[in-house]
Amino acid sequence: MTNLTLNQTPIRTARNYGINNIKLENINIPEKVNEFHGLQISGDSKQFTINFDKKETKLTYGNGEILQKQINEKANQNIDIKVSNKLEKELELDFHFSKENQDLIDNILIQIEENAKANIIIKYTAEEDLTYYHNGQIKLLAGKNAKANIFVLNLLNNQANHFLAIENKLEAQADINYCMVDFGGKNSITNYYTNLKGESSSNKVNTIYLGNHDQVIDLNYITQMYGEKTNAEMNLKGAIGDHAKKHFKGTIDFKTGCKKAKGSENEYCTILSENAKSIALPMLLCTEEDVEGEHATASGKIDPKQLFYIMSRGFNLKEAQKLIIRAGFNEILERITKEELKEEILEEMDKKLK
Repeated sequence: MTNLTLNQTPIRTARNYGINNIKLENINIPEKVNEFHGLQISGDSKQFTINFDKKETKLTYGNGEILQKQINEKANQNIDIKVSNKLEKELELDFHFSKENQDLIDNILIQIEENAKANIIIKYTAEEDLTYYHNGQIKLLAGKNAKANIFVLNLLNNQANHFLAIENKLEAQADINYCMVDFGGKNSITNYYTNLKGESSSNKVNTIYLGNHDQVIDLNYITQMYGEKTNAEMNLKGAIGDHAKKHFKGTIDFKTGCKKAKGSENEYCTILSENAKSIALPMLLCTEEDVEGEHATASGKIDPKQLFYIMSRGFNLKEAQKLIIRAGFNEILERITKEELKEEILEEMDKKLK
């Protein structure tokens, strides 16, 4: 069993806020890692160059030395994806946990070359109510004028430990959009970092999360803006009930030289029980004058008037709550154009909110 300290904020805040990092005790980190045979690749796979050679990748932030070392030394899925096709193609990686595939340590490198386009779906699912372990990282390098939509779906069960680190580096005019769905994991820890290096590069991340029982969700999103006229957006919406805890730390850092850059972060959490706990820390850091930055976070219960109105139409309390939460998620769900994927997310949402 190992104690972990993860997701440290770039700037320390008062200790009593309890959000500078997340501390997890007695985490079972597997010493021996078997092969993982639960990966299914679908979509336009022939339009992508995919290699499975072992590689060592260092992230700027990541999820700490212990988990980084495990990925470099023991990854049981190393995937290198290169995109050169100028016609937008789709690739789906479905990592499916089961009794035979309980531990996944994945190291994914995505290289989107100049002017290339792609839609890439990375999905983590589980078929049985067992204890699973996932430690993964995704590094994306986007060339000049590259375009991509990246979908990352955590649909694991509530017994899993889910650790994920993402890093993006964007050259000039690159436009990379993420859609994140974070539903599973007893502990779900995500570190998301973007370097907007090139002029007029853009990164948008839209996230929905759900927590129940005693789940812990810790989200640390960091964007550093270096290029002129760069654009960054963070938009998160979620709901937590029972004894679940959610921490959101969002940082947009305007570096010297990023003139006329724009950055915004917005997060809203719906509280579904008296025992659920939500903490948020939005930060704007700036060493450049000619920029625009804004942030907003809020949490609250569902409006009783909305509940009364919907229940007066014949719905019970749980059904009314579910409708309201789904309506709040629609703005982000509408970005998912693949109907089968959207239906799968909605099914998981119904299970979480029953």
